[in-house]
Amino acid sequence: MQPLSVNEYLRQHIRTVPDWPAPGVQFRDITPLLQDPKVFRVLIDAFVHRYMDKALRPDVVAGLDARGFILGAVVAYELNVGFVPIRKKGKLPFTTVEETYELEYGSATVELHTDAVKAGDRVLLIDDLIATGGTMMAGRRLLEKLGATVTEGAAIVDLPELGGSQRLRESGLPLYTLVDFAGH
Repeated sequence: MQPLSVNEYLRQHIRTVPDWPAPGVQFRDITPLLQDPKVFRVLIDAFVHRYMDKALRPDVVAGLDARGFILGAVVAYELNVGFVPIRKKGKLPFTTVEETYELEYGSATVELHTDAVKAGDRVLLIDDLIATGGTMMAGRRLLEKLGATVTEGAAIVDLPELGGSQRLRESGLPLYTLVDFAGH
């Protein structure tokens, strides 16, 4: 029997919940990846080993609200770099910059503390999943407003049919994802 690749191993631990949050949606639930300590370590190590490479090593990891916090904080810790949260509007107590982006139905706003990064910082932007790409694009714009450079966007799951990863790449943002799922 052939050993599984890291990507296939992780795929086996992502739960698909049909018809949630709406009929016809195949929700990709990453919580099983976090529940099993061995699987969680494999997941985090997949990111850490990539970003230990000197050419890809960030100065800071930025995580998108909310599951990007789980991944980003642990990856930053393992890389011995700082972590900054990009939060939904109204959740940060200090001076912020904000960016509004479009959702399928309406819009949302994310914020970042004005002292979260310095001009010239190399930032890894991380989230759990790329769907339409709106949240990651908004996070990138926030970091760039403060003079940082987003060197790469990273996520566990890509839903390529929703077009987000293509839009992000076309904007010039390199992406690293571990598992692609057809359908949404």
